[in-house]
Amino acid sequence: MSESTTGGNPADPQVIHIDTDGDGQPDTLVPMPQVSDGEDVSDLVSQPAKVMRIGSMIKQLLEEVRNAPLDEASRAQLREIHRRSIAELEAGLAPELVDELERLTLDFTEESIPSEAELRIAQAQLVGWLEGLFHGIQTALFAQQMAARAQFEEMRRRALPMGAGENEELETGPDHRTSGPYL
Repeated sequence: MSESTTGGNPADPQVIHIDTDGDGQPDTLVPMPQVSDGEDVSDLVSQPAKVMRIGSMIKQLLEEVRNAPLDEASRAQLREIHRRSIAELEAGLAPELVDELERLTLDFTEESIPSEAELRIAQAQLVGWLEGLFHGIQTALFAQQMAARAQFEEMRRRALPMGAGENEELETGPDHRTSGPYL
């Protein structure tokens, strides 16, 4: 399997061509994720373990909200947990992700207790956003790996002289022995 990038320039990060069968033709085109102004994907989530823990907790809470009837006190407590979870998530995210999260999440008012349906929707929305974030990070990391591998292969091709190691037997003959550390 080999990789190369488009645009004439091997370092152009627009699309990665993946050749899975070795015929020299790309079988798959993988778009590179767009990260603003040279920003590393790891900079988007400063505390990944914390974000993963909170995401797991929120997913579990969503299951509880779906499976158990909730009285007014438990709905009020879940509203507070939802608010705190978002605040804790924001502490581990880059500012652009915090802005996106704030635009997309539902805000519950202090004066009213949300219904079970409102809690389910808010929790499901947050779980979906977090899953999208995790998938986006995984995709970006995979694309970075593929780009690094393509760069490495290109450097390797340039470093080796044409045909090095391939026709050694033809040049010296099948019965020719080379000297080495052992006699």
